[in-house]
Order: sequence, then C-alpha cells, then structure tokens
Amino acid sequence: MPASNLVEAHRAAERRGVERLIPLAEEAGLSMPHLAMAFAISHPGVTSALLGARTVEQLDDLLARMDVVLSDDVLDRIDVIVPPGTDIGTLDQAYVPPAVQKTELRRRPLNERSAA
Repeated sequence: MPASNLVEAHRAAERRGVERLIPLAEEAGLSMPHLAMAFAISHPGVTSALLGARTVEQLDDLLARMDVVLSDDVLDRIDVIVPPGTDIGTLDQAYVPPAVQKTELRRRPLNERSAA
C-alpha cells in the first residue's frame, strides 16, 4: 500500500474516533478539550497533562474547567470507542502493559481525578 494511502487510512480512523467522541462529550456537558484533559488526568500513570492552548482565551477556558471529573461510565464509553492500548491509526503495539489489562490501573480513585 502506498504511503499516501496509509496516511489517509490513519486520518479516516482518527475522524471516526473523533466523530464518536463528540456526542459523548456533549452528553457529559463538556467540550472535546475538556473531555481530553479530564481523561488524561484520570489515569494514574499520568503525572501531568499538557495544555495545548494557543491563545489566552483557550488557556483561561481550560483552566476554568480543571475540576472536571469523569465518571466510570464515561471512561468505560471512551474505552469502547478507543480500546486501551490501541492506536487509532495503523500502528499495532506488541507490548500490552498491565494498565491496559486492568481498569483499576488506568484510573485514579474518583476523589483524585480533579486537577483542582
């Protein structure tokens, strides 16, 4: 398969994943950036989440919602859309870390999921 076809296949897979995450974020009352930050912060292996703000307004918006805590239901639904340990793109991972296999290793306790 030519490289351009691989790139397009990767982009199509990314779009499908995002198109499934958007309604989930809306149901949770969150924007996609807020869902992404809360998702990253909920994982016990994440020691810090990087904000990708390009403007002061974006930074202010992200910082204003650092107290968002995702429920287990929302985290489970994200895991269905993008299963733990998978890459939406064309790459496969041979090593399956314990946190991919055990839900409790992928989530901080509920009372520790907020960055605030």
